[in-house]
Amino acid sequence: MKVLKHLGFAASMLWATSVVAEDLVVFAAASLKGPLDAIAADFGDVRVAYGGSGTLARQVQQGAPADVILLANAAWMDVLIANEAVVAPGVFARNRLVVIGPAGAEPLVLTADTLSAALEDGRLATGFVAAVPAGIYGKAALTHLGLWDTVEDKIAEVDNVRAAVALVARGEVPLAIGYQSDALLVEGVTVVATFPDGSHPTVAYWGGVVAGAQHPEATAFLAALMGPEAQQILQDAGFCAVDTGCAP
Repeated sequence: MKVLKHLGFAASMLWATSVVAEDLVVFAAASLKGPLDAIAADFGDVRVAYGGSGTLARQVQQGAPADVILLANAAWMDVLIANEAVVAPGVFARNRLVVIGPAGAEPLVLTADTLSAALEDGRLATGFVAAVPAGIYGKAALTHLGLWDTVEDKIAEVDNVRAAVALVARGEVPLAIGYQSDALLVEGVTVVATFPDGSHPTVAYWGGVVAGAQHPEATAFLAALMGPEAQQILQDAGFCAVDTGCAP
């Protein structure tokens, strides 16, 4: 029977975990959880550790035991490439940056007045704006739209995009910046606004084999992400095709 073994990401846990030699170890951006679980289960014996892309990239640089790394933006992959920490990098999915509110919330027009009214005394959750891709994209988009000064003092930064969206699902914040896939994969939330194309860098998911990876299936797993079965799973979960991108 094919087995998928999950690892909740924490640095201490990653260093302490004893990795079985025959398991393929994948470090993956938190926003991939759900569809990647299904893809990995179909592939074989895989261990998946989810976390913020910046945290995962730093762990790989420090020698954490990964065979494949999947990140939510190009910048962190560029860091790994520059440090010769990955080989065979490439894009395997895209996504759309959105504002997420609680289920049933009305659509939101992104202006200073409407955003302030929607937040009231609450906060806008997002990944760390200096490290987490959704946070980086979100700050860029808000700055482009002239809204960053409106919300800068109301930002609640967390270590990955799923944690930001979970705050909305639990009713702890009124809004979060996330991806359209998060609205499908997290219960109790909905998309209330979509950031326009050109307001931020394209949301692209990059994968690479970790330099020195010993597992013989590392390259095959990366290739499988581009196969029709994996691509369909990703698109059913709200991700966008590599070649066509996200439809309007």
